[in-house]
Amino acid sequence: MAFATVDPTTGRTLRTFTPHSPQEVEARLKRAQETFRAFRHTSFGERAGWMHRAGELLEAEADRYGRMMTEEMGKPLEAARAEAKKSATACHYYADHAERFLADEPVDTAPDTSFVRYQPLGPVLAIMPWNFPFWQVVRFAAPALMAGNVGLLKHAHNVPQCALALEELFLRAGFPEGAFQTLLIDVQGVRALIEDPRIKAVTITGSEGAGRDVAQRSGQQLKKVVLELGGSDPFVVLPSADLEQAVETAVKARLINNGQSCIAAKRFIVAAPLYDAFERRFVERMRRAVVGEPLDSKTEVGPLATQSIRDGLHEQVERSVAAGAKLLLGGLKPQGPGFWYPPTVLAHPPPGSPAYTEEMFGPVAILFRAKDAEDALRLANDSPYGLGSSVWTRDEAEQRLFIDGLEAGTVFVNGMVASDTRLPFGGVKASGHGRELARHGLLEFLNIKTVRLVAAQSTTPARTQAQANE
Repeated sequence: MAFATVDPTTGRTLRTFTPHSPQEVEARLKRAQETFRAFRHTSFGERAGWMHRAGELLEAEADRYGRMMTEEMGKPLEAARAEAKKSATACHYYADHAERFLADEPVDTAPDTSFVRYQPLGPVLAIMPWNFPFWQVVRFAAPALMAGNVGLLKHAHNVPQCALALEELFLRAGFPEGAFQTLLIDVQGVRALIEDPRIKAVTITGSEGAGRDVAQRSGQQLKKVVLELGGSDPFVVLPSADLEQAVETAVKARLINNGQSCIAAKRFIVAAPLYDAFERRFVERMRRAVVGEPLDSKTEVGPLATQSIRDGLHEQVERSVAAGAKLLLGGLKPQGPGFWYPPTVLAHPPPGSPAYTEEMFGPVAILFRAKDAEDALRLANDSPYGLGSSVWTRDEAEQRLFIDGLEAGTVFVNGMVASDTRLPFGGVKASGHGRELARHGLLEFLNIKTVRLVAAQSTTPARTQAQANE
């Protein structure tokens, strides 16, 4: 596997990187194991100081890190800078809260004394994607390091500069060498690490196929695994919604990160009374979206990250149209250099077609007409995925219906789905299992140890049966 920075706007290779040899991987794994023995006993205060420093570096150097992200995967520069700053919030959050989250929890088992203690597991392997090359990593690393674990990062092959910069970030912040390391390895190298007993747990953010492979291999080794996989998030609009606000947010929710986000809204399910007006406004707003150089502040949609991603998306669109979906906008693959794809809108794809059943990872929106709220809920849940979801209604009964009924890890009401360090994040069904962020994410890679100190028993000799019968 080639580790290289390839400019998505031109397709030109800017820089290549040498993969780590088996000997280097072994040295780094050994270093992680040795570092853990001492690192787990550092105080929360020490770790918090280092983690706050990491957050400060992310804030101070957001422009440098942002340009690195944009160069490697094509997201608009303003979004990349914002990603660096959002990553800083996770560092500060866990630095501030980890000690309280992981304090011993007393349990009343009188007359005995009992409590729950949280202890780190050891080296954790993180397999991370290219679409949010800093945020995805930091939201794993910050809680893992604050809990006393050490991390080994296998990042995507097309963001090697970001991968190496993250290792440097934690070193510069003061964490000991070996607490967080990057590995430039291929799929076979990942599989070997999962099988290595020194790796105590695995987390992956990626495709459903990759998640299934990692889950199967981790399961064979009886290792804890967290899976944050694909999503085909529904965006439901019901008659009481503010139509203009819903349309504007819908476009933003579909085009965020050039459409390459697991929690980007992808399926827009609109109640019949609003459907025609929504479709007209939505298509026109998608048509006006500014496609251009990601370094330009006016750009809303940059190139896709790789040629294979762009070509795969276009093939999904073509197969969906051939199956009966109506093409309302876009759908033409541009000629020339770079990995560009236009904002595209499909309507009413038949069940079984790619647009109905698969994740569309790029600026392609799918519209559905629903008869009523119950039908909209049925369509929303008629997906193998269950990551995020959004419903737009001012009717409290409808809000309750969707909060209870949506098969998803996250439900937003009258707002765009977004991850937040303070809230647990993850999915159900083919979107994976386990949680990141908040206290829940901190607890994923810990030994939740039960301790019970049994009260002393009386040493007074028991009366004999004969005495008892007197």
